[in-house]
Amino acid sequence: MQNIRILSAKKLQPNQRQYLLNAGFAVTEADFIGIKYKDFAARDIADNLIFTSQNAVKAVAEKCGLELLAGKKLFCVGSKTKALLERAGCRVEAAADYAEALAAIITEKYRHEAFTFSSGNLRRDTLPEMLKEAGVALNETEVYETIVTPHKINTVPNGILFFSPSGVEGFLKENTIGNAVCFCIGTTTAQALECVTGNIVIANKPSIENVIIQCINYYK
Repeated sequence: MQNIRILSAKKLQPNQRQYLLNAGFAVTEADFIGIKYKDFAARDIADNLIFTSQNAVKAVAEKCGLELLAGKKLFCVGSKTKALLERAGCRVEAAADYAEALAAIITEKYRHEAFTFSSGNLRRDTLPEMLKEAGVALNETEVYETIVTPHKINTVPNGILFFSPSGVEGFLKENTIGNAVCFCIGTTTAQALECVTGNIVIANKPSIENVIIQCINYYK
């Protein structure tokens, strides 16, 4: 196998990085986005709270404290978001891998309850639109802002790991894809690359670990 150099478009956890190193890859990491927590009114939060990212959980916990979360019914997208809430001692009422699936659960079982969707400034429309179309009472609270932080990468990677459309945007402001294969956490991230390259591999589960597995399997 040739020497493979992988660029991750976000800083990885040590164990995640080690997977790539154990596969014999050279690894470069860089954050192409940053997160800024926003001010919001805690009184606007309903008894049922929806999260689609870990950043939203951290923003609400920073502003309101874990005590507020412990007193709510919590609904979330993603296994990592669910795990973060449970590690904080919170009980998750329902979780799903994708926004569409969570919206379906809420519509079927909790249609007559009121919800707050705590999100970032770049959140997708899928979940709120599905809930509003189903007549579910929903208010949205923007609790954090995603800031694109572009910078130049001097190495030429064989593969690039992307975890969000914003990460793609930050990378492309100062860099080009070239012949690199792009490993994406989901279809929305992949769509941000479609006009740039056809060398795209999409994870079959939306997790950082699965993106890494797809990368390792591709080169092995």
